Amino acid sequence: MPRGLAHDHEEKRCALRRGAAQYFAQNGFDRASMAGAAKACGVSKALIYHYYDSKEALLSDILSTHYDHVTARAEEAAPNGLRALMGALLAAFEHADAEHKLQLESLHMLPPELQQPVLAHQRTLVRLMSGALQMQRPDLSGDRLRAATMTVFGIINWVYQWHRPGKGLSRAEFAELAADFAEGGLERL
Repeated sequence: MPRGLAHDHEEKRCALRRGAAQYFAQNGFDRASMAGAAKACGVSKALIYHYYDSKEALLSDILSTHYDHVTARAEEAAPNGLRALMGALLAAFEHADAEHKLQLESLHMLPPELQQPVLAHQRTLVRLMSGALQMQRPDLSGDRLRAATMTVFGIINWVYQWHRPGKGLSRAEFAELAADFAEGGLERL
């Protein structure tokens, strides 16, 4: 009879995702190894292979799980408008700089079938942001709406590059500033 899942199976997977995300982000996914990820997570290589059969499967799980969370938060916030959506996205990214960096820098390294869940989340986020922008500016459409949508993502997607916890604005304060900036720009379009 096959052995069932351990009672802490999901907790272990979560710890592996978190540790591997940090390791992959620091070392670059293309230069990283499963042995290095195991070491960074404080587990044996055999244990990490018990959960993931490849480095790509691990990265896919990191990104899919992260964007499941991000998309859920965004879907909840979007009906409340642009400011709420931007705040929700920045809050969802707050403790996930490694995951965010990996999505921006390493998603293309996965085979197409492993990219699809994250790409589906990206399309959902773009749709939600476009909708939030149209709530404020119903006259925006086509290329101008797409450009405005990508501009807002440009404002929030790179926070992980420069923001340091405990220094300067908090993420919540930055969310307010970014929303002020976006709303002010929308008025001038």
